[in-house]
Amino acid sequence: MTAPLPLMTESEVRSASFGGGAFPGDERGYGCIRSDQGMLPLKEMTVEARVIGTFAHTTLRQVFANTFGVPLEATYIFPLPDRAAVTRFTMEVAGRRIDGVLEERGQARRNYDAAIAVGKRASIAEEERAGVFTLRVGNLMPGEAATITLELTGALPVADGEVTYRFPLVVAPRYMPGQTLGGDNVGDGIADDTTAVPDASRISPPVLLPGMSSPVRLGITVELDAAGMPLSEVRSSLHAAYADPRAGRLMVRTAAGERLDRDFILRFRLGDTTTHTSARVVSLGGETNKRVFTLNVLPPTVGLTTKPKDVIFVIDRSGSMQGWKMVAARRATARMIDALRPHDRFSVLAFDNVVEELPLGSGLVEATDSHRFRATEWLAKVDARGGTEMAAPLARAADLLSSGYLSRDSVLVFVTDGQVGNEAQLLELLGQRLRGARVFALGVDQAVNAGFMNRLASLGRSGDAELVENEQRLDEVLARIHRRVDTPVLSELTLEVIGADLIHGSIAPSRLPDVFHGFPAAIFGQILGTQVGGAAPAFILRGRKADGSSFQERIESVEVANASLAKAWARLHLRDLEDRFDAGDRSLERKILEVSLDNSVLCRFTAFVAIDHAERVNRGGYQHQVTQPVESPAGWASGAGAMPSRAMAPPPMASPPPPGRPMPAPQMATRAREAPRQEPSLSAAAPPEEEASTMSKSFAEESDARAPKPSKPKGGGMLGAVTDALSSVIEKAKKPSVVDPPNAATFLPRLKDVLERMKNRSGDVLAFARDISDRLRLIVEDMAHANLSRVERVPLEALVKQLGEAVASGDRMRVDNALNDAERTLTTMTTPPPTAGKGREGFWR
Repeated sequence: MTAPLPLMTESEVRSASFGGGAFPGDERGYGCIRSDQGMLPLKEMTVEARVIGTFAHTTLRQVFANTFGVPLEATYIFPLPDRAAVTRFTMEVAGRRIDGVLEERGQARRNYDAAIAVGKRASIAEEERAGVFTLRVGNLMPGEAATITLELTGALPVADGEVTYRFPLVVAPRYMPGQTLGGDNVGDGIADDTTAVPDASRISPPVLLPGMSSPVRLGITVELDAAGMPLSEVRSSLHAAYADPRAGRLMVRTAAGERLDRDFILRFRLGDTTTHTSARVVSLGGETNKRVFTLNVLPPTVGLTTKPKDVIFVIDRSGSMQGWKMVAARRATARMIDALRPHDRFSVLAFDNVVEELPLGSGLVEATDSHRFRATEWLAKVDARGGTEMAAPLARAADLLSSGYLSRDSVLVFVTDGQVGNEAQLLELLGQRLRGARVFALGVDQAVNAGFMNRLASLGRSGDAELVENEQRLDEVLARIHRRVDTPVLSELTLEVIGADLIHGSIAPSRLPDVFHGFPAAIFGQILGTQVGGAAPAFILRGRKADGSSFQERIESVEVANASLAKAWARLHLRDLEDRFDAGDRSLERKILEVSLDNSVLCRFTAFVAIDHAERVNRGGYQHQVTQPVESPAGWASGAGAMPSRAMAPPPMASPPPPGRPMPAPQMATRAREAPRQEPSLSAAAPPEEEASTMSKSFAEESDARAPKPSKPKGGGMLGAVTDALSSVIEKAKKPSVVDPPNAATFLPRLKDVLERMKNRSGDVLAFARDISDRLRLIVEDMAHANLSRVERVPLEALVKQLGEAVASGDRMRVDNALNDAERTLTTMTTPPPTAGKGREGFWR
């Protein structure tokens, strides 16, 4: 027996194609590179996870097939959970299974290249960023398939009794600041290496354009084992169903046809995850007497005491934030400002290529009713545009907070999707400057850069990162952040071990966190020594309560045989060391390498390499090289808003920023090794780069009401005709220029898109109706932000209300009737009157 799992998000990627492809009957779409033998090398991805309580063990399998007529090397840039430890790597090919070896990264590359040069099959996995990895599979012969398996383990975050399992599925395009370095790039991605991001080409996979059918079969299965605790409120970000419910266990499987265009997020509640403080200890085995411990600290129940605070809100308004993300960012910031108290002080910085500061005077202002109202008014005019230059606003925020006083808490709230490539540069800039503040990063996206969010939050005294994948999720996240921004229940924590010696420098996180209501803190570390009298070691935790009084608690530990604890400690400890390395302490490289190798956990200075020594299959040395394109992230405007490479100086502060360069047309990176460039015959539906960039930009502008009018692309033939047709559609919709205010006609393309979806209904009627209601609601909100009269909004508001009430009733016949009414209304609204200027007004004025 199976049952549908409730969705957390109804937002789907906006279609920007004709009938699913470039032309009717063509499912390939622009940018699709195809051979006569088949499509791209990555054919299948399966994720199998087992969650026991708040720990997860995940097995990821990727199947690469060579459908070309020559030996193949496939490169895939892909994401993984940034806090999980990659502990095992295997390659299965030609009926053999080869276990990967973890080596120093340079040595692993040399071993891989040497194996490839002599014609042996090989594969290598490297970490580029927190959560971003590169996989290469070489000398895969025609007709062969290789299965690459990675195993991960780690602790899951818990908040208010809710546990979150997150598995990212796509590396979103990132903004790459700095000047182009020139010469050959170090990787096979589409972005050029720059002075600020010298490895930009290693974290910028090519992106499939809209209209292409999903090239990868995706399957995700998660077994939830509540470990004896009540399990409830299971929710998923992808269409999924649960089956085989057993005592305290649940099996969750995604539906067929899901795409790799957003994070898979599974949330559930465990009955007593926040009922007690506990400690567990696991032996590392071997001849050493080292053991790893984990301490879960529950905040005590005490009266709330609120300290005056200085709060800086930094809002990302770059091009990749367009659509619902910008609406959510404005709404979240306004809600948090409104919750400030009169004795607090605040300021707001909005940035893209330039930084704009709340015009209420220089620096922090008191949170009076008048100031909070004027800040909310100012926020309503902030919209997405330009590039993602984070350094200047974050440095300005750090300077403002440094002028505070010891009697006041310093808080930085950063709202962004985090899609930048210069994370290390930013961490080095801010590492010391934010140590006295609490940093809260609100990541708004369906494919958020969670690794950067978590690393930024860890810079401060006791911060956190919250991820918002849709507007429905926003309200519950805001409630959590509001509690975290206030005074912590426990601070200034210290830890003492009874019955063993605490190994210096092994605590992770390296600075003990503050503890807040509803948020148990997890502390990991290593101890050394024998048990005293046969008893497990105990821990004494000391600190200061919010009211200033002292706190002390003794926690007895329990010996367990869970090896995942040791791997989880190693990953968190490595992340701390890597953050310090990026903040400027270059002496830590050797230490990071040692921890990685000693614990068999992948890091940036190591790599897993697997070599098939059984035979030499490619004595000629030639390889056709392909970099696997990835999906455009769900909710992005055809990939054009990301601006993955800028390589130019920002405009003067006095001038408005440009809307940003659209992402280059997706291309397959192809090279020949040890042979002249004689590629197999490929037929490409991709247009020339200049034309394809214009097309990509046009798609984005059709779905973004405030984008500038596209210029007519050069070139002719069929591509020119289609591009001209697109330009004609946009002109008919009366798209505004950068100086024209949005009007009702601006929203016609979005309404037509919703209507087209309704004419092609699919899936569960309740989920479909929720999706249509969500899309219409976002259009209504954008109309309101554009200050359109209610004349144009009233019919849509009525549809949203009708659909919402029908879905809430659960009556499928009522839902179907509501959808029919909505389809008729949208048809009327989007059909021009027979005579211009007569009949209806509003959209066709």
